[in-house]
Amino acid sequence: MMDKITQLNEPPEEDFSDPTSLGPRGEESEWREVVVGEDLHGKRLDVALGELLPEFSRSYLQTMLAQGQIHQLPMGFTDPLTRLEEGGPEAQLLAQLPLAGKASAKARAGTRFWVEMRPTEQSLAFIPEPMDIQVVYEDDHLRVIDKPAGLVVHPAPGHWRGTLLNGLLAFDEAARFVPRAGIVHRLDKDTSGLMVVARTRECMDRLVAMIAQRSVKREYMAVVQGVWSEGARREIHQSIGRDPKSRTKMSVVDLSKDSGKLAHTSCVSVMSALAASLVYCQLHTGRTHQIRVHVAHEGYPIWADTLYGARAQSSLARQALHAFRLSFEHPFGGERLSWTSSWPLDLRDCTDQLGLSYNLNLTPRDLIPD
Repeated sequence: MMDKITQLNEPPEEDFSDPTSLGPRGEESEWREVVVGEDLHGKRLDVALGELLPEFSRSYLQTMLAQGQIHQLPMGFTDPLTRLEEGGPEAQLLAQLPLAGKASAKARAGTRFWVEMRPTEQSLAFIPEPMDIQVVYEDDHLRVIDKPAGLVVHPAPGHWRGTLLNGLLAFDEAARFVPRAGIVHRLDKDTSGLMVVARTRECMDRLVAMIAQRSVKREYMAVVQGVWSEGARREIHQSIGRDPKSRTKMSVVDLSKDSGKLAHTSCVSVMSALAASLVYCQLHTGRTHQIRVHVAHEGYPIWADTLYGARAQSSLARQALHAFRLSFEHPFGGERLSWTSSWPLDLRDCTDQLGLSYNLNLTPRDLIPD
């Protein structure tokens, strides 16, 4: 159950309006002095502190103020960090410092604050963890990686460690200077395949804009339950939101009654067998679980995707969905680039058993024309 909930807590592909900065690295508290500048004079204290400590949300800073983690340094008070480094007792030092005001208090230019930044689960999540990352393309601006099934892309409740983001921070030291280590879209934990990752902030901004403009072509192959006539195409325009009856999954929703977002997926059946079909899917939007929700709504749940109504399969431990091709114009050079990922071994065994053997490299590039 936790894995199902965790997948919903991952940020959707296009939602990168609030980039996450790196937090404290160690298990102990980190102390930092910040000074209110003239540009922050007169603002609410929590707002001013949010500008000075961007790795923490405003709500968390309000909690820090309420818990007495932020102290005000009196005028002329010598460097508190030096006192601690010289062996001065922490409790004795803090006893000399008044607490900062309430979150709604007005910040004053020149005021110095001494902040105790205790590590949160979130901040401890953003640390390097070496892992094997399959890079299929790399230049000075971006990388294209082939993600295996079972790897969570971004830290979230239940999966604060061992994510692709942690691996990217270990793979490239420069990734810590890019929000979310350069991740601009994601794949579900148990979906395999290609992803693009930015190596610089400028490239990240351009890729996010390209995804929003639908100029990044993301092509998937799915094994679905049921017989979908070969060659039959469906344009699925169904809004997606959190399922009003089950908070652990997403569903097609009526926007006049429930919250959600417009979603569009193009699908073509490329091969059928007695119990299953191989379906090509192209994303036009990037909603959470979009392909899984859309094909299930059409009556063809993805093979082994029990969250969305498919039967459990002892021979396959995850949903049969693979992001096999990724293409776009380079955000700086402008040349058209395209990559294809091989059909994973577990899905190959699955399709062989179902009589759906298929070579992804032979999939026509104009199956659904741009």
